[in-house]
Amino acid sequence: MIADVIAVVLLLAVAAYACAGGTDYGAGFWDLTAGGARRGARARWLIDHAMAPVWEVNNVWLVFVFVIMWTGFPTLFQTVFSAMWLPLALAAIGLVLRGAGFALRKPIRRIAGRRLYGAVFAIASLLTPFFLGAAVGGIASGRAVPGTEASAHAWANPTSILFGLIAIVATAFLGAVFLAGDAARYGAPDLVGYFRRRALGSVVALAVLAAVMLTVTRSDAPHVWHGLTHGVGLGLVILAGVCAVATGWLLRRPGGWSRVTAVGVVAASVIAWGAAQRPYLIPTSLTVAAGAGDPGSLRWTGLVTLVAVVLVCPAVAFLYWLDTHGELEPLSDTDLRRTEPARDDPTELN
Repeated sequence: MIADVIAVVLLLAVAAYACAGGTDYGAGFWDLTAGGARRGARARWLIDHAMAPVWEVNNVWLVFVFVIMWTGFPTLFQTVFSAMWLPLALAAIGLVLRGAGFALRKPIRRIAGRRLYGAVFAIASLLTPFFLGAAVGGIASGRAVPGTEASAHAWANPTSILFGLIAIVATAFLGAVFLAGDAARYGAPDLVGYFRRRALGSVVALAVLAAVMLTVTRSDAPHVWHGLTHGVGLGLVILAGVCAVATGWLLRRPGGWSRVTAVGVVAASVIAWGAAQRPYLIPTSLTVAAGAGDPGSLRWTGLVTLVAVVLVCPAVAFLYWLDTHGELEPLSDTDLRRTEPARDDPTELN
């Protein structure tokens, strides 16, 4: 029983990272496709302002995923990281380069340096979700069975490639929806339309890829295909579709509700994948019960998870609230001049 609970927590943590971290990856995708320095200046300005307050905290969910895998399901952790160390290593390198590129491109003064770090940030934002999605595809197709040696076959297959492409398009969709709302909040009507069109295009591309994925998994990952077309998995797929349609309608006036439905698309899709795999961690070779760790470790993992929910989740939610309500906007030059002490008043300098 406790193993099933921890498996659900793991799936929810994956969904949380797909939504929170995926929004940041999507912003990087639109940074990459914004055009030249002059043409893409406005879009990149918005991306910088929108990402700056929250981009680091979103990686909390990825750390949470790894900790639960390691302590709760060590066989799954060993299998995945042994069979697919290359895409996961490339994803980790992308995470580091992406963060460095975003952090360094703004303060550096030389134009060449800004372009270099900006390109690193944007390209890593494209490659990282692809390799993470490819690893998930290797799990879903049952290729990373316990004892599998590292090989391209585990992650360079039709299901993995489709999962990687879906990850890119899903993050682009999230990024465009959130940026359209940020553009409205910052009073940039030209960017509202700019990102609305990209959000609508992304959701159409996502629907096409989802249809192709169902066709491919029927022969390449039959267990997952059956789970996605029956029962709970099918219900979640339908929910994702309803949320996609609702997002397209709500994008007429981008805001909080369009963000909620966009998150619903991605979260429902991730949870549908997890539900489709039941009762397996890796179809059809490793069940939840067989892959679970020591019962004592599972109980401690559950306790730590409860503490994290009580302490971390409210803090993260409050941070998101501050960001979406404009409370974390950086000081402008005007603000700094307004708060600067008068030079002819010595009492203000003490």
